[in-house]
Amino acid sequence: MADVYRLLRPFLFALPPETAHTLALAALRRPALIPRATRSSSPALLGGVCFPNRLGVAAGLDKDAVAVAGLAKLGFGFVEVGTVTPRPQPGNPKPRLYRLAADEALINRMGFNSAGATAVAARLRRYRAEPSDGQVPVGVNIGKNRTTPLAEAERDYLACFEALYGLADFVTVNISSPNTPGLADLQTRAAARALTAALATARKRLTPAGSQLKPLLVKVSPDLPGEDLEAAAAAALEGGADGLVAVNTTLARPRALRGKHAAQAGGLSGAPLRTLALDAVRRLRRCVGDGPILIGVGGVTSAADMRAMRDAGADLVQVYTSLVYRGFGLPRRLLAE
Repeated sequence: MADVYRLLRPFLFALPPETAHTLALAALRRPALIPRATRSSSPALLGGVCFPNRLGVAAGLDKDAVAVAGLAKLGFGFVEVGTVTPRPQPGNPKPRLYRLAADEALINRMGFNSAGATAVAARLRRYRAEPSDGQVPVGVNIGKNRTTPLAEAERDYLACFEALYGLADFVTVNISSPNTPGLADLQTRAAARALTAALATARKRLTPAGSQLKPLLVKVSPDLPGEDLEAAAAAALEGGADGLVAVNTTLARPRALRGKHAAQAGGLSGAPLRTLALDAVRRLRRCVGDGPILIGVGGVTSAADMRAMRDAGADLVQVYTSLVYRGFGLPRRLLAE
């Protein structure tokens, strides 16, 4: 896979980023053509879910659950799809995705472009119906529709949750994307607690008697000041969440950025996010203690980065942007090292 990607990368990078992304997903939608990578045998049992290994795909790559089987064959221990909105929506106008190749970074202002919960549920249902050999846990990242007023956001999250909970291994609540106006306001202590409590109540209702509750996670922003980050995390856990995903993309623009698109609006991801992500994971682990699940994401491009994220306190680690620059052989290399 690494050799093939080296050959294809100049062609892909000559295309607009979103076009290249669509082509990559199209290739991953044909899992029968993807050689299965040997998956690292270092399983982790968290929240009742057995992860074959601790490296996963972050939300944003496969928004509509079209390539879960293909991503699993690359060697990942889990895949998080989404962000999924209750109703289909196109997202922000194009262009809305930019490469900063010199920085191994991306800037996106996608705006929750989503096929909607019904379409994603149908695809996950088909995935679950396939032979179980080679399947990995699937998380679903949920959000609200852009046109839904913030005061009614809980309704959207509940609709998404109810449609997808039964098909997910864990659910992540996205209240931190910088590309949906007002969304970050849901990270205030009162709002985060209320939303998480509503979802935790729905989870009890949707879980069959005698079955274990599936983990409920909340994704937080790297742009929250330290005390606000801790307050949001504490509120989510008080509301019934089992853990956190740290972090989402950032609106910050480090001075060292060299890419010509550095001034574009949107969330920055990739290598420049590494320090912010590590700091957030370290701070959150100190804040919440050893019990809650903590997924670290942001700037992981090497085995050393993955180890640093684990040392900071992350139970699991996710990648996305580094796949764009390092290719689909990345998970195999990270896990082997």
